Amino acid sequence: MTVTHATGLAAAAEAHPVRRITQHDLDWALAEGWRDFRAMRGDIVVIALLYPVIGFAAAAVTIDNRLLPVFFPLVAGVSILGPAAASGFYELARRREAGLDASWIHFLDPFRGPNRYSLEILTGCFVILFFLWLAAASTIAAVTVGYGPAVGVVGAAAFIHRVLYTPEGWTMILLGNLVGFLFAVVTLVLGLVSFPMVVDGAADPWTAVLTSIRAVRKNPTVTEYWGLRVAGLLALGCLPAFIGLAIVLPVLGYATWHLYTRLVERTAGVSNEPIAMVATERTPAWRIQWSPRK
Repeated sequence: MTVTHATGLAAAAEAHPVRRITQHDLDWALAEGWRDFRAMRGDIVVIALLYPVIGFAAAAVTIDNRLLPVFFPLVAGVSILGPAAASGFYELARRREAGLDASWIHFLDPFRGPNRYSLEILTGCFVILFFLWLAAASTIAAVTVGYGPAVGVVGAAAFIHRVLYTPEGWTMILLGNLVGFLFAVVTLVLGLVSFPMVVDGAADPWTAVLTSIRAVRKNPTVTEYWGLRVAGLLALGCLPAFIGLAIVLPVLGYATWHLYTRLVERTAGVSNEPIAMVATERTPAWRIQWSPRK
């Protein structure tokens, strides 16, 4: 049964051909993302400002000295949830591309439309990945400098001194960045096109993830450049007290949609409006939701 299911998933993934792209496609996707932002900024700025609020909330939470060691992991970990949080931007870009109304009232359509269960499953997987990252970061802090939520912190000044001026602190920095890099690679590989595919109604979550992996395997170097661009833009967005994320995240969300349209051949005849689905007793809920819009 397991072998048959795995074979079926592989066959479903192969049904979505993946193209080979170049850095010019990355430039094009970012340019299109910027055009989308300029065209729809009046509708999405309010939504985009929620991301700086999240950053400030992370800072407020870590005022408690016991949580200080996870401040940076919390902020950095937002990138793990980025592909899921950007689902609304994928939808707006999709609607604008199709000539449909792309106002902000459609931002949450992916989470209440016919593909919501598939999107929720995929989002849940990335939430688990986020908490695994926090657990790993907390463990590294506790093992190296002896601080963490379970251990407690003497004070912010003492913690910062321990991190920057002791061998244990530099060990924590090196290990933390190495493990963080691995989590970032996993996020990039699994989320490169999976969320846009689900929002597009083109695949179930598992097929979307397999297609994302195939896209990375076919374009390893270009994917690396894309990851570096995303990391650089996110870093720039965080510098002015997270305010820059109000611009960076929407642009990246729109650009990711356009990158998906270059990477994956979309289902022929796909329309842009949800269709009524008919369930049977043997039809899994997530299968009902992802059926392509004919």
